[in-house]
Amino acid sequence: MTTLETIARPSGGFAMVAMDQRESLRHMFDLAGRGRPEDEVLIDFKVAVAAELGPLASGFLADRQFGFDRVSAAVPESTGLILAVDALDQVEGGPVEDTALDEAVLEELPAGVDAIKLLVIWRRDEKREARAELASRFIAEARARGVLSVLEPVVRAAPGETDFDADAAIREAARELSALDPDLYKSQVPMAGAGTEAEQRTASAALNECMSRPWVVLSQGVERERFADAVRAACLEGASGFLAGRALWSDVVSQNDVRSELRARSIDRLRTLADVVDEHARSWRDWSRA
Repeated sequence: MTTLETIARPSGGFAMVAMDQRESLRHMFDLAGRGRPEDEVLIDFKVAVAAELGPLASGFLADRQFGFDRVSAAVPESTGLILAVDALDQVEGGPVEDTALDEAVLEELPAGVDAIKLLVIWRRDEKREARAELASRFIAEARARGVLSVLEPVVRAAPGETDFDADAAIREAARELSALDPDLYKSQVPMAGAGTEAEQRTASAALNECMSRPWVVLSQGVERERFADAVRAACLEGASGFLAGRALWSDVVSQNDVRSELRARSIDRLRTLADVVDEHARSWRDWSRA
């Protein structure tokens, strides 16, 4: 039986790298002044991240669309392999508006995959119940295939919702969707990583109260320099680590020698974050006994 051990550190926490960005990665290249690159440029970048950061990560998240075979081959066997199975509704240069299960990817999971991940865009709209049903089906499909489920809700305001409170929505989504019993819940950072340490810890503690399963934080929307502090605050209040991409490698997108810059910048960031996890994160094993 596959357990969270396969994507965790010996401490029982998670220090995982996300490299499943698709059109958003192309847009990041464009914003960095590199133009809109061909697919091969994106694949080469993903392979470089896998080769340089994969050996230090407890888990590595990849997508099927851009060079999965090359990316997964660059990830060592000691690192758990997570595959995104979300089909993204996304216009060029814009945010993901909605998601579905990518049936083709789900039906033909490559060998060596330890976990699958689904992004869910959570809104207080007429599709809310359908999205919960999607998440529930995803979790069931993972179990049926003997792999772990990593559920990633990202909250957005519904059309016409003028009093939207992102932190309140993050907590509401956690109460609703972590109760569906995914193996691991991937959450946005409370307060987007802003505020004092005390404020971050208070917000993280409030979020932890809403969780029914082990949870980690993502880095999107958090300033890179603040992410380690946000992870520490979350872990001190019950989180089990992180699954992050942008906080580790976003400023390398603009560089010519990607591998050298990953070694110069990203490796130390990942090591620092892993140390935070080992010192402060709640072990997933403690959740299983709760």
